[in-house]
Amino acid sequence: MSHNVPNRNWSYPTAIKFGVGRIAELAEHCKAVGLKRPLLVTDKALASLPITKGALDVLEAAGLGRAVFSEVDPNPNEKNMADGIAVYKAGGHDGVVCFGGGSALDLGKMIALMAHQPAKLSVWDLEDIGDWYSRADADKVAPIIAVPTTAGTGSEVGRAGVLTNSATHKKKIIFHPKLMPAVTICDPGLTVGMPRFITAGTGMDALAHCLEAYCSPFYHPMSQGIALEGMRLVFENLPKVYADPNDLDARAHMMSAAAMGAVAFQKGLGAIHSLSHPVGAVYGTHHGTTNAVVMPMVLDFNRKAIDARIKAAAAYLGIKGGFKGFRAKVMDLRAELGIPANLTAMGVEASRLDELTEMALEDPSCGGNPVKMTRRNTRKLFDACM
Repeated sequence: MSHNVPNRNWSYPTAIKFGVGRIAELAEHCKAVGLKRPLLVTDKALASLPITKGALDVLEAAGLGRAVFSEVDPNPNEKNMADGIAVYKAGGHDGVVCFGGGSALDLGKMIALMAHQPAKLSVWDLEDIGDWYSRADADKVAPIIAVPTTAGTGSEVGRAGVLTNSATHKKKIIFHPKLMPAVTICDPGLTVGMPRFITAGTGMDALAHCLEAYCSPFYHPMSQGIALEGMRLVFENLPKVYADPNDLDARAHMMSAAAMGAVAFQKGLGAIHSLSHPVGAVYGTHHGTTNAVVMPMVLDFNRKAIDARIKAAAAYLGIKGGFKGFRAKVMDLRAELGIPANLTAMGVEASRLDELTEMALEDPSCGGNPVKMTRRNTRKLFDACM
C-alpha cells in the first residue's frame, strides 16, 4: 500500500513518533526510557492478531521479552486492573507498553499507575477531582509507552484513563500527570485491520472530542484551534477509511485527528460524554458509537449557546447552511457509517433513564457543557435520544 503522509517526530504534548512502519522502533524507544522488561497490555481481540505478534517480535529481538497481558474488557474495570498488576509483579516488569484502542491504553496506564502504590491507596482515590492525584507517589508510577491501534480515543496523548467501577457501574476518570506516555508511536499502518464498525465508532469518538472541546465555554484558544482542524480531518477522512480500509493517507489523518481531539478536550467535554459514559458503563456499548448516537440530540440541546460558534465552524469546514448545515453533515456521516439511530436501537431501556440521568449529572464531563445540565433537562435530553 502506498501513502503520501511523511513520517514526523512531534514533541507536543509528548514525544510522538508518527508515520507508517514506525512500530519497528518500539524496542528502541522502550530502551530510551530505561525499560528492560516491559509488559505489553492489549485487549483480547488484538492479542492473537499479526500486528500484536509483530510488536512482540520487535521487543523479543531486542532482548526485552514478549510478555503480554490481554484480559482487558471493552469497558475495563478495577478487576482487570488487579489481574494486570498481578501479572506485572509476577513477571518483574519495569514498565508498560499500552497497545490497542482506548480500553487497552487506559488499563495499561492504570497498571503502570497502581502497581507499586501503597496498598492503602485505592485507584478511586485518584479520580480527576482537584488535587487528588497528589495522593499517589509519583516516583512509583512506571514508565509508559503508548501504541494506539485505533484512531479515536486519543488516550495516547492524555494524562488520564477511564476505569469502570464494577460494583456501581460508574465510569471514573483517573488522573495523574505521569500517566502521559513518555513516548507515543502513532503508526497508521496498525489501524488498517480494524473492523469497519470500530473504524466508524472510534472515528466518531474523535469527532465528539473535537466538537465538544470546540463548543466548551471555557477559555483555551489553543485547544479551540486544534479542535476545529481536528473536525475538518474527521469529516474529510473518516468516510474514506470506512470505504477503503487500505487508504493509508486517510488513516494517517484520522490518527492525527484522534490525538488532536484528546489534546483539545483539556478545554472541556460536555453532554455527549456525560450521557455516553453511563450508557457504556451500564450496557457495555461501544463508547465512540454511543457518542455518535447522542451527538445530534446534544447539538439541538445546546443550540442557543453554540449557534454562532457552530456557524463559524461550518464556514471554516466549507459546510453551507450554518448550524442546520453542520447538523445535517453529522446526520449524513452517521448514516454513511451505519450508526444506530438512537439509544433504543442500542438496547437502552426507558425504565432506566432516571438512573442514567443521575449518573450523567455525576459525570465530570457535564461541567463543560455550554448549557447547564440539570436533572430536568438532562432527563428530557435522554428522552430525545430514545
